[in-house]
Amino acid sequence: MNLFDELGPAVLGSRLRRLSEVMTNQASDVYALYQEVPFEPRWFPVFYTVAAQPGLHVGDIAERIGQTHAAVSQVVKDLAKHELVSVQRGEADQRRSVITLTDEGAKLWPTLQQQIADVRQANEALLAETRHNLLLAIEEMEYALSRQNLGARVKAVRDARVAGEIRLLDYQPQYQVDFKRLNIEWIEQYFRVEEADLKALDHPNEYILQRGGRILLAEYQGQIVGACALLKMDDDTYELAKMAVSPTAQGLGIGFRLGQAAIDKARNLGARRLYLESNTKLTPAINLYHKLGFEKTVAGQPSPYERCNIQMELLLTD
Repeated sequence: MNLFDELGPAVLGSRLRRLSEVMTNQASDVYALYQEVPFEPRWFPVFYTVAAQPGLHVGDIAERIGQTHAAVSQVVKDLAKHELVSVQRGEADQRRSVITLTDEGAKLWPTLQQQIADVRQANEALLAETRHNLLLAIEEMEYALSRQNLGARVKAVRDARVAGEIRLLDYQPQYQVDFKRLNIEWIEQYFRVEEADLKALDHPNEYILQRGGRILLAEYQGQIVGACALLKMDDDTYELAKMAVSPTAQGLGIGFRLGQAAIDKARNLGARRLYLESNTKLTPAINLYHKLGFEKTVAGQPSPYERCNIQMELLLTD
């Protein structure tokens, strides 16, 4: 069993690349049947577009054939080097070059058109030999990837798998070191640790739990990698604070899981409002809070933290 048979869909891209290489190599033999001048298969989309619609700009050609501007520019240079196209400044816009066929290119065009007709007929026969129409399958695949790219599809699978490996835990005294470590890590990266931080991080039982608050932690692969706290402000309001995710575990959706769990916990505790303080410098955190439903507010009390420049709230309703 070869690698492609063994791994199947896991190496779909490599399998398609191998098929593309096979067909490209065999296409060189096809061009040799028709052209006396050297002609590379990769030139075809550009040459055909220029022949069919002379006077286009490089950007126009790139858009029509679905290739990058840089790739089309390189092919145009190769075609110009072989005196098949000419590159001239446009009359309407001197800053942009237009591409047209040279006399040599124009002589080649009828032969290429005949080649296209012959190849079309040969490929139709080739497709007829297969149980599944590859052309239709490619169109379906292109449409599916335009709806959701491969990276997003793999991320969804990974996130679903990781979600099953993440455990949310209630605070226990043995986790105090992790609770402090995770928060000190991000605070020192962007700001400075303040006295108010150390009170809560060094003495979470006294400053958070005994006052009616809660602390949640996230465990992944045997390590505590995330934490957040609910600080009771009054009978109706809790503050979401001390949210932290280890850099080694970021991008796994742990912050959202913790935030959602904290919201559910606050609602179960009878809270009608959640409040938080942050800094707009922390763009990923601010985006997370918006995703959780928080909105900016100016109704909060002055913050004890010098780093705070934004206050947000989430109204909890049944």
